[in-house]
Amino acid sequence: MVVVKTEEEIEKMKMACLIVKDVLEEVAQYVRAGNKTKVIDKFVETYIYSHSAKPSFKNYNGFPSSCCVSVNDVVVHGIPGDYVLKSGDVVSVDVGAFMNGFHGDAARTFIVDGADDEVKKLVKVTERSFYEGLKGAVVGGRLTDISHKIQMYVEENNFSVIRDFYGHGIGRELHEGPAIPNYGVGGRGVLLKHGMTLAIEPMVAMGKYFVRTLDDGWTTVTSDGSLSAHYENTIAITNDGPVILTE
Repeated sequence: MVVVKTEEEIEKMKMACLIVKDVLEEVAQYVRAGNKTKVIDKFVETYIYSHSAKPSFKNYNGFPSSCCVSVNDVVVHGIPGDYVLKSGDVVSVDVGAFMNGFHGDAARTFIVDGADDEVKKLVKVTERSFYEGLKGAVVGGRLTDISHKIQMYVEENNFSVIRDFYGHGIGRELHEGPAIPNYGVGGRGVLLKHGMTLAIEPMVAMGKYFVRTLDDGWTTVTSDGSLSAHYENTIAITNDGPVILTE
């Protein structure tokens, strides 16, 4: 079910989205060599609670942490723990916050200390593909206009879009309809309307797009072990064009 929001509801959502934006800006200082990934999670949890919000991911369907920290070949849903970050690691941090009855959700990918040009390109293309998809997030368009633009940009740059995980609607629930694939033919799916709020999140692999989920039931890795990146924002579709709420 797609839930169209009122102007008042979107204003309330902005508060949760602002916390997500801010915590992702601040968390960059903890994504450094020598830190365990659980240090990142602890910072995120403390930050969100200290701003009168709750971590959306904590205990969500049993997820044990306040954020997802996905390193190298981990595409999504990495569980923070005792892994020690090292130079060259590719680290995505996915954060959700709940405040005033609404959720905000966003993800960023960082490179620890630096990497070769192809890895930097992977991270940049993943980020840029979000903005390409955003061009399709307009009133009167169709859902897969977003999907198609993401896929075309990623594949033009010789990377692969992950196909097993989608973006999603967001609002009072962390995951609402519609599911938003990052690939497909344009001009299909639900009609986009003023007041829709979406979490658009391209996930991109350096190799093939096939993935597998580890025995913990959460951690999802590329099947070929290739590096991956993730970029996400919560947006609102308006008559004046898309508005990024987590930026």
